[in-house]
Amino acid sequence: MRLWCSGDVRLSALLWARGISQVGLGLFLASAGFSHLTVSRLAFQAQVPNWLPLDPDFVVLASGVVEILLGISLLALWRFRAHVGLAAALFFVAIFPGNINQFVNGIDAFGLNTDMARGVRLLFQPVLVLWALWSTDALSVVRRR
Repeated sequence: MRLWCSGDVRLSALLWARGISQVGLGLFLASAGFSHLTVSRLAFQAQVPNWLPLDPDFVVLASGVVEILLGISLLALWRFRAHVGLAAALFFVAIFPGNINQFVNGIDAFGLNTDMARGVRLLFQPVLVLWALWSTDALSVVRRR
């Protein structure tokens, strides 16, 4: 009978924590995506920068579909978890200009009606990027390349 060493326990706890975190991120993304298509559609349109040469409604619908697909992929495609995590992190970077636009132009949406609240939201975006990278061990894909 093999006795578990403390390293095995730590590794197991880390993998468990990453798995739970990945599921949480998947649920978060799928939920946010559905809100793009339904109840928060107008609020998301208000964030689309004016300089973007696309219809704001199209941008909101397309980003909602992408979020739903990323969320479902995080929940179902465990074999490709690192690649999906990298895609999610890049998605969070790609939508960051919308958050900057909301802050710079003082756009009230999602209950963010002060510069302080909008600024805090800006600080949360890197947390989302790190969440996607850590929970899926996406940096392992980058290290292998």
